[in-house]
Amino acid sequence: MSPDWTEPQNRWTRAQVEALVAAGRLDDLRNRLCSRMSFGTAGLRAPMGAGFSRINDLTVIQSTQGLHSYLSRYFADFSSRGVVVGFDTRGQEESGCSSQRLAKLAAAVMLSRDVPVHLFSTFVPTPYVPYAVRKLGAAAGVMITASHNPKEDNGYKVYWCNGAQISAPHDKEILQSIVHQLEPWSASCWDEELVETSPLRTDPLIQINSCYMDELTSLCFHRDLNRSCPLKFVHSSFHGVGHVYVQQAFQTFGFTPPIPVPEQKDPDPNFSSVRCPNPEEGASVLELSLLLAEKENARIVLATDPDADRLAVAEKSDRCGWKVFTGNELAALLGWWMLFNWKEAHPDPADSQKVYMLATTVSSKILQAFARMEGFCFEETLPGFKWIGNRIHELSKTGNGVIFAFEESIGFLCGSLVPEKDGVSAAAVVAEMAAYLHNKNLSLNQQLHNIYQTYGYHVSKTSYVICNDPPTIQKIFSRIRNFDGEGSYPKTCGGVQIVHVRDVTTGYDDSQPDLRSVLPVTGSSHMITFTLQNGIVATLRTSGTEPKIKFYTEYCAAPGVSEVSSLEAELRKTTGALLDEFLEPEKNNLIRRCV
Repeated sequence: MSPDWTEPQNRWTRAQVEALVAAGRLDDLRNRLCSRMSFGTAGLRAPMGAGFSRINDLTVIQSTQGLHSYLSRYFADFSSRGVVVGFDTRGQEESGCSSQRLAKLAAAVMLSRDVPVHLFSTFVPTPYVPYAVRKLGAAAGVMITASHNPKEDNGYKVYWCNGAQISAPHDKEILQSIVHQLEPWSASCWDEELVETSPLRTDPLIQINSCYMDELTSLCFHRDLNRSCPLKFVHSSFHGVGHVYVQQAFQTFGFTPPIPVPEQKDPDPNFSSVRCPNPEEGASVLELSLLLAEKENARIVLATDPDADRLAVAEKSDRCGWKVFTGNELAALLGWWMLFNWKEAHPDPADSQKVYMLATTVSSKILQAFARMEGFCFEETLPGFKWIGNRIHELSKTGNGVIFAFEESIGFLCGSLVPEKDGVSAAAVVAEMAAYLHNKNLSLNQQLHNIYQTYGYHVSKTSYVICNDPPTIQKIFSRIRNFDGEGSYPKTCGGVQIVHVRDVTTGYDDSQPDLRSVLPVTGSSHMITFTLQNGIVATLRTSGTEPKIKFYTEYCAAPGVSEVSSLEAELRKTTGALLDEFLEPEKNNLIRRCV
């Protein structure tokens, strides 16, 4: 008897459910079967395994059916434009799920309805999917990845035809379409071999990789200097996709390829050599990279996260070991570098009127300081690169260009090659900047201090606490919004007066005449920003992809102020007060970040 294709066909996830039933684990079953995933800041992201709240064969098929349904209504020419599908190196033996398998099933759903699919034949960096969407004129793109999340997770990231991550109203409309397309359409939807036989499937890998590397040359300004560069670089791809692509990017820039960390250069879905696959965690997860750099006498360490859209950088100092740059510090360097080279090519000051830099609102204000002094345009967006990507698209329609954009969580976009953060291009750009500065007898860290001397020191602190209980998060933010009585926010933090409060969850901003936030209201997550009388800006927000409450504080000093230690001390004091007074970690059983 042939199987019923309306039932889940994955024997591993079926076995998981049967084992939970046999063990009487009703709470686990409810958690898996009585709720569905929703689109967060990165599309769908959840643990792999059985259940409607998990990433698995069935939920990927359902999601793709919903996506197809929406796209076919939105685009009259959808059946000719098609979609791009890519995947990273994740996989889970016990659920039979891998990014490659799930990508093939997503492709099969589209192919079963005669929609062309550009499915990459091997793992690619996340930015390759939006790059391909624009290059091939596709209606949308799907990337199967959970980026730097723990090994148990996977995700389903959707890009619109403009190459940016989907945003409102498309995200809600797609989610609604998924709910109406839950039953698999046909046996073909389960057939991952369809991608090998369908004439509507193409492999864009060679074309896209070639075009990407060709266009990457637009970010290379000093190739002759790169060819003779004496600096050595070490690169870790954190067991993900980055190794081969960063090697090619270096060669495109005229460099000798970086020395790979041998234990981490090949794909490994278990991320066996790191306690967490997130280079943002700093020195504690860069240990193998730093050891190799010491052995090879390399001065710069580069690390891309598993899907190569983020970049971490460390530099050897002659005096004090290794300096691991924060995302905000790297942005100061990259923003300066992109502006420096743009000005070399555009000496007319009038040209700067159509030049933009972008940053998310929880990121350093250093680009704003650049813009004030240099005369170009700066804008803030809500957190998440989907807001930056969509803003880049809007600006391009009016003839404006973005030369640099970033979010503090080590996400950088140099130029506008693709409307998404890109660790591959950023790695090559950092290498060229380091080579140029080395030729001037400067290190990256020395140049960072030069930048701060010119534009003002921007001292920041970014961290988080973990809260695995959603009701506790709601209680914490409800208390903040009713701190001194109903509808009243805190008046002080650590004894310092709070002069402004902006709450984009409710749309409140007391710095505006009408008390309404200029940034869009985002009711699905919490984010409150406090501006203090001492000049510190502090933000509390929930993560869209992890059970975290993140906090961001920054002291923006005026140019010429060089008492860095006093700025840092004041920032530490305020950050501690923010945490203790507003989040109450001990009372709420919050787990502090441990690195």
